[in-house]
Formats: sequence, C-alpha cells, structure tokens
Amino acid sequence: MIEVSADQVSAFRRDGAVCLRGLFKKEWLEDLSLGLEKNVAEPGPDGTTYTPEGQPGRFYDDYCNWQRIDEYRNFITDSPAAEIAGRLMQSRSARIYHEHVLVKEPGTREITPWHHDQPYYGVDGDQLCSIWLPLDPVSKVACPEFVAESHTSGKLYNPRLFIDHSNYAEGFHGFEDVPDIDLERKNHRILSWNLSLGDCIVFHMRTVHGAPSTVGIKTRRRGFSTRWLGDDARFAIRPWATSPPYRGVDLEPGAPMNHPMFPVMWSA
Repeated sequence: MIEVSADQVSAFRRDGAVCLRGLFKKEWLEDLSLGLEKNVAEPGPDGTTYTPEGQPGRFYDDYCNWQRIDEYRNFITDSPAAEIAGRLMQSRSARIYHEHVLVKEPGTREITPWHHDQPYYGVDGDQLCSIWLPLDPVSKVACPEFVAESHTSGKLYNPRLFIDHSNYAEGFHGFEDVPDIDLERKNHRILSWNLSLGDCIVFHMRTVHGAPSTVGIKTRRRGFSTRWLGDDARFAIRPWATSPPYRGVDLEPGAPMNHPMFPVMWSA
C-alpha cells in the first residue's frame, strides 16, 4: 500500500498540483527509459517534433503507446502510479486514460504554452488527474509550472497547439481563451519544484500549467505522464477533434468510462 498522507490529499484538492517525493524506485525509471528509447526510435501515429529543423535541442512528444511498448505497459499495470492517482483523487478506482511522453533535449528553446488538459480530452468529471514522472533530475528553473487553485475557477479554456501556441478551436460556448499567465504572474501562486529521481507531480486535469525551455540546461528533461480517471469520469463530446482522438470509443455522452480502452488498474 502506498503512503499518501491526508496533507497531500488536501494540497492536491486545494492547489490542483502536488509534489510527491521518492515514491518510484529507480528500476521503474530505468525501465521507462528503455521504453522511451523504443518509442523515439519507432514513434506512434501521433508522435510529433515541435522544434523546427536546424534549431537547437528537440521538443518531442507522443502518446497512446502503452499497449505496444512493454516497459510502458508494465509500469501502468504494476507500478504504484494507479494507486497514487486513486488515493489523491479520493476515488475507489483508477482507470488508465493514456500515457504521454514529453521530451526536451538540452538547449531546446520551445516552451510549453499555458493550458489545461481537460478540454483536449473526451472526458468530464472531477476525479481526473495526471502523474508527471521525470526520468531525469529536474531543477526548478526547468520544471513544469502550475497555477495553484486554477482547477477551481469553473472555467474551461480553448485548447492550444503546442507547435505555435494558437487556439486549435475557438468560438464555442463554454470555452474561453487561456489568460496571459506570464503577464499576470504577480496575481497568481505558481507552483514548481526541484525534482529528484523518484519524485513526481500529480495534477488535476483542469489545473492550468506550462513548461519552460531547456536553454542553459545541460541534461535532458524526459517526462513520462500517465492520465487517470476516477469514479465520476464520464465520456464527453467536444466541438473539436479530441486529443487523443479515440475514434473507436463508442460510449454515449455522459456514460461512465467503462470501456476496454480504459481498464481499471487499481481498486480500493
């Protein structure tokens, strides 16, 4: 059983992001590193490089490969991740939604724009979270940043393209543009941490976040994210193509996420 304290649960509920220290053994990180090398060598259909050719570094991401990469699958089925997610969400179960790898090589200029994840996804609810697990030590200057309490605003923001930070959909009722967090930083409590191997960040799918470049950083920043669904997660239709698209999911809007694509990985 994983130790997740009441204070950590409270911090997650209050702030929408919490850092948990030392919960993942080095063997998990080593296995995921092997899996990531396989992933980069043979990208999935959605693998993307955001760094223009000839520019320094490389910003690469890919998702929905856990069923074909053994190291990813073993982590999702057997590591503490599902239990950590379930306990922080205060859910009696945790379903895997998908995994997502985000890699910035040293000297990469591209930043990850401020956004929150739920509008990209075909899922609604409150028991929803991601675990961002670094495969390299990460200094605070290179750590993803999270706007504390932004998950409680009641707002949903237009999804943004990572390639040029434009909205890839807009003008739909119930969604608005992401505010300029950098311009208003003094008005927000921004969370980030120095991360050692074995640490992770767990954040709500509505928490606004972004990530800096790795200019001046001499090490890679490899992040392995797993996205988790709790008891109240429900299938949702968006007015745009969701990311991931999950074209084969035939659930009705508002239905529980009971589908072979999203198996339960932990139950209380």
